[in-house]
Amino acid sequence: MELNGRVVAVTGGTRGVGAGIARSFVEAGAEVVVCARRPPEAPLPKARFAMLDVRDADAVRQFFAELPRLDVLVNNAGGAPYRLLADAGPERHLRVLELNLLTPLTVSLAAYEHLKRTRGSIVMIGSVSGGRPSPGAAAYGAAKAGLENLARSMAVEWAPDVRVNTLVVGMVRTEQSHLHYGDEEGIAAVSRTVPLGRLAEPSDVGAAAVFLASDAAAYISGASLLVHGGGERPAFLDAATVNKETRTIDKET
Repeated sequence: MELNGRVVAVTGGTRGVGAGIARSFVEAGAEVVVCARRPPEAPLPKARFAMLDVRDADAVRQFFAELPRLDVLVNNAGGAPYRLLADAGPERHLRVLELNLLTPLTVSLAAYEHLKRTRGSIVMIGSVSGGRPSPGAAAYGAAKAGLENLARSMAVEWAPDVRVNTLVVGMVRTEQSHLHYGDEEGIAAVSRTVPLGRLAEPSDVGAAAVFLASDAAAYISGASLLVHGGGERPAFLDAATVNKETRTIDKET
């Protein structure tokens, strides 16, 4: 899955999952451009930083117009604060939808001609929040659900020139994990709810992104790849009072 000589743009790639993705592409031999509103605290070796607010459509179009080449676009920029629906007005929720759904569309459209020339690919960074209820992050979950659908439509409209896929990402351990899961004890407790027994590392997401962008995935487009450690253990399994050793599962014949 070497990407020697290919140019990759990663939005929101200065920290957390984005930084892990950028690092994975650098390790795969790609020339990486990281786009974000603020520079990273520690520059990523062999990657170039470009200051860019991806919500500014004019700036996005100018940025990609000035790029000499592009082979891979990773739409990673996104996120949302914890906010119950009734605790904020529609304008605040609209900004979450804009960042997580409309912005990837804006960036993809700006990058399209480059990617068409190089027969490149787009990797959307989705979330398990898009496939389940997301209390406290309802607008974010709705945006990620829309993003996955957008990617599938792009994959059909832009074939065969550009491949488009989505990584559906679960819980990831980053420098901000404490804001979501608490201290180390809390993180350990949350990790035990994941079938694989741990949160993902940013490098896990990065490796999956490199795969989807590589020739190893040349016949994969319009796909959603789950990167969630097996998902969430069904709550009823722990709530049921039946003896776990004698539990049977009814099957339809």
